[in-house]
Amino acid sequence: MIDPAIDLTLRTSMAALLSWSAVHKLRDLSAFAAAVAGYRLLVPGAERFAAVAFAATELSLAAGLLWSPTRLAASGGTLLLLAVYTGAIGINLARGRRDVDCGCFGPSHRQVLSEWLLVRNSILLGAIAVTFLPLTTRQMIWVDGLGVVAACLTLAMLWASAHQLLAQWPTVKALRRPA
Repeated sequence: MIDPAIDLTLRTSMAALLSWSAVHKLRDLSAFAAAVAGYRLLVPGAERFAAVAFAATELSLAAGLLWSPTRLAASGGTLLLLAVYTGAIGINLARGRRDVDCGCFGPSHRQVLSEWLLVRNSILLGAIAVTFLPLTTRQMIWVDGLGVVAACLTLAMLWASAHQLLAQWPTVKALRRPA
C-alpha cells in the first residue's frame, strides 16, 4: 500500500514533467518531427503525425494523472508511453546511433542518446509503477498538501540539476583526458 501523499507527489511530478515536455515539443513542432524522424523507426512521412500524437498524448496523460478518477488509466498510459520512448532509445543505442537527438524536451533542449537516458527512463518507469499500488485509507490533511508541494518542487530541482550536470559530462570527460 502507498500513502496518498506519496501517490499524489509522484502523479503531480510526472504530470508536470509530461506537461513541460509537451509544451517544449509543441513550441517547434517541425523540429520535434525532425527529431522523431531521426530515430528511423517510422515509415517516412509519419513523423509529423507522430510528433503531434506524442505531444497530445503527454498533455492528456498529464491531465489524467491529476484527476483521481482517471489516475490508474493515466498511470498505465504513462507507463506505456515511457516504455515506447525507452524502447526507441534502446534500439538506436543498440544500432550504435548515439548522435540522434532524443527530442525529449523539444528542440530547445537538444540531448543526444546515451545510456543515461535509459537509466533516467527506468527511474521514471519505476516511479509511475508505484502509483498502481493501492492507497492507504488515511485521509490527507492540509499539511499533506504542503508536503506534496515541497516534494514536487524538490524533485523538480533535482531533475533540473541532474540534467544540467549530465549536459556538462562530455566537457568534464574531455578535461579529464591526459594531454
